Amino acid sequence: MCILRSILCLFICCSFLPFYSRAQIVNIEKSRMQSDTTGWMGSAGAALSLTKNTQQVFSSDLDTHLQYKSAKSLYLILGSYGFLKGANNRLIDHAFLHFRYNYKMSKVVRWELFTQLQKNTITLIKSRFLLGTGPRFKIFSNKTLRLYAGTLIMYEQEQETGSLPILHKDVRNSNYFSFSFTPNKMLEIISTSFYQPLLKQWNDCRFLTQISVKAKAGKQLAVKINWNYLNDPFPAKGIPSVNYSLSTGVEYDF
Repeated sequence: MCILRSILCLFICCSFLPFYSRAQIVNIEKSRMQSDTTGWMGSAGAALSLTKNTQQVFSSDLDTHLQYKSAKSLYLILGSYGFLKGANNRLIDHAFLHFRYNYKMSKVVRWELFTQLQKNTITLIKSRFLLGTGPRFKIFSNKTLRLYAGTLIMYEQEQETGSLPILHKDVRNSNYFSFSFTPNKMLEIISTSFYQPLLKQWNDCRFLTQISVKAKAGKQLAVKINWNYLNDPFPAKGIPSVNYSLSTGVEYDF
């Protein structure tokens, strides 16, 4: 019975998780799994859709999340790939791979090191490479509410798509404030805001705010709603400075 229930949950996850496009800035805060125990944790999601009307549209979205926690160290690996194809054209094509290491220096301060590879045809990013480090501060924490803030320095190398590809090599300051609110075992709300100015040009500053609501539908199955808002005053040519998205889906935790 337990095996059938697990297969059913996985089938629901793979069949009904909706497609959504990635913002330029990836919110790692909502991907941190809160746990007082050490060892491995993770989640995975997948979606496939085929529609035939006046034209054939095929979409796919795959996500994976692995986390390992020891007494003082935290290792986090995130991966995602998705695309939407219609009329022989790829309308959406995005992928990223993120690795982050977190070391506990004290009850308040943790030091982080991360690297990331990313592409996104919607925002005309052919490739983006990030490498950064900095402190993360625990401002407040109890069973219901957690407040965090961080400030990091990161190197960014980004190549835009187009007839004349442009290669950017920059150093940015990445600041964030995050809170997670868990009023009970079935509901979790996470909100994070990022401010990322370019060190050589402070008016080139990205601002991102993201809100994620997760409601459990069982021990391993949950329904999620995500809201993303991005303001980038200097996006790739032809891309609006303001982007936002609202998505909902199903997540299977293991």
